[in-house]
Amino acid sequence: MKLIFLGPPGAGKGTQAAGVSAHLGVPHISTGDMFRSAIQNQTPTGLEAKRYIDAGELVPDSVTIAMVKERLSMDDCKPGYLLDGFPRTVEQAIALDDISAPDAVVDIDVPDERLMGRLTGRRICGKCQGTFHISKLDDEKVCPVCGGELYQRNDDKPETIDTRLKAYHEQTEPLIGYYKGLGKLRTVNGDGQLEDVFKAILATLE
Repeated sequence: MKLIFLGPPGAGKGTQAAGVSAHLGVPHISTGDMFRSAIQNQTPTGLEAKRYIDAGELVPDSVTIAMVKERLSMDDCKPGYLLDGFPRTVEQAIALDDISAPDAVVDIDVPDERLMGRLTGRRICGKCQGTFHISKLDDEKVCPVCGGELYQRNDDKPETIDTRLKAYHEQTEPLIGYYKGLGKLRTVNGDGQLEDVFKAILATLE
């Protein structure tokens, strides 16, 4: 099965994608991991992407699409794939249809106000790199696993989250209409317990 996961920052796409990909036996491909792997393995598109990144520039669509095509041609993608973080625009979606069109697209829907609470409450351990939420911590500054110091990423500060959400609504949300028009969209309420959201995703795919 070939799948795409959509959803705003903090919707839990990465967590759910890992579980669903394992359940279906298809690789979970996140854009960030794909870029890091291509650069580390020094593939032609990886080297080209690195040139833009090193210069502090955005990697153009043509390079990102070439990288996706390169990744989806690998043997582990023969049974299918689960893409997380790509496509980000309708233009990228049209390009993906030419490479390997998805069977279904899952939109994990969470209200903006809930996302703000999820993301601003997130803390990272500087020692073990564990991720925690202040709602489940006795001490917001101490890692409950290793005792290391917890910190808040710049990405998780309110002003940054606001910018990220605006970018999502402007650039990525049109994909919902695009895939709805193709009859491939499956919308799941992501404002619940992880296990409940996981079951809802599997149910809508079945």
